[in-house]
Amino acid sequence: MFDVEKVREDFPILQETVYGKRLVYLDNGATTQRPRRVIEKMDEYYYRYNSNVHRGVHYLSNRCTDANEEARAIVRRFIHAASDKEIIFTRGTTEGMNLVAYSFGEAFIGQGDEILVTEMEHHADIVPWQMLCERKGAVLKVVPFRDNGELDMEAFDHLLTERVKMVGVAYVSNVLGTVNPVAEIIAKAHAVGAKVVVDGAQAIQHIPVDVQALDCDFFVFSGHKIYGPTGVGVLYGKEHLLEKMPPWQGGGEMIKEVRFEKTTYNELPFKFEAGTPDFIGIIGLGEALKYVEDLGLREIAAYEHGLLEYAMERVREVPGMRIFGEAAMKSSVISFALGDIHHSDTGILLDKQGIAVRTGQLCAEPTMRHYGVTGMVRASLAMYNTREEIDLLCEGLHKVAKMFGMK
Repeated sequence: MFDVEKVREDFPILQETVYGKRLVYLDNGATTQRPRRVIEKMDEYYYRYNSNVHRGVHYLSNRCTDANEEARAIVRRFIHAASDKEIIFTRGTTEGMNLVAYSFGEAFIGQGDEILVTEMEHHADIVPWQMLCERKGAVLKVVPFRDNGELDMEAFDHLLTERVKMVGVAYVSNVLGTVNPVAEIIAKAHAVGAKVVVDGAQAIQHIPVDVQALDCDFFVFSGHKIYGPTGVGVLYGKEHLLEKMPPWQGGGEMIKEVRFEKTTYNELPFKFEAGTPDFIGIIGLGEALKYVEDLGLREIAAYEHGLLEYAMERVREVPGMRIFGEAAMKSSVISFALGDIHHSDTGILLDKQGIAVRTGQLCAEPTMRHYGVTGMVRASLAMYNTREEIDLLCEGLHKVAKMFGMK
């Protein structure tokens, strides 16, 4: 059995109070909290071993280098990649997506080629492709989704032609919680010769990921979405593709030999890791993944699924509730509007009750436009949330509804 109370003891911030009330943290889609052991691991390296990686011959540098590369191996194991060479450390999902768009785009995208994304994508899987299309004369096309939050796969099949060179898709929508059929999408894309990049930012902490089983070409995620530090992320790419892609940043570490006449680039994965990385953040990410491994991601997923079902049932009882996204396959996100109350007002009033939620466009303006709203309220769950916290959220929403005369 998953012991949520024991897990909560690992997160000191959950003991905090806000405006005199116990913190109810339901903004995990934006960033998760960090367990004590991740914070302590990073502190240990700052206090005892801080030194640049891959550059020194002294003890401190070697210690940090070894820990950095151990973290790479942990990531490889966690997502079941074939080789450490396929694991590129980035500053997060956004940088990973930009790296793919720039580097893959320079090597493989040309005039008139098409890039396919979905209507529910995060801005990080839209804007980099728009920028590439402007540079290369390519065409961006969009797969719509239905009002229940599920992708229109008939439209996908229609849009997927041999002109498509890249498909970008979120494994889990950060707004709707929809778990997209990425394995099916990848297989269909490969059948016409297209490559696929999967935005795993909202999946990595909820769903076991096997990049080889999925057969995705690229997979990106952020450390701070899975109980690790901010400013650190991962790009997985198939080795044979990464070998053919040019570096997107130049500087130290990504070189093998520098001459004014010509520079030769380093081998994978270092070809894509220019400059000094956030090596202690990377060590923290490795520790966060080990923490999740120790708890068991399948056990976490089962617990969160039950919690989401309970939350959906309770939230529907609130007067004036409109839930956005009720796909059959859904992960730990509930986005909603409360009658005609502005999303910011709902969020502020919940905050005064100690309840942290996200409000606004959620970095997915096209999704807002689909539903004809300017913003939403989002409650996003994590493994340390409880049914009692869901009850407090719903009590808070009832109070907000009552304040605005809703019965």
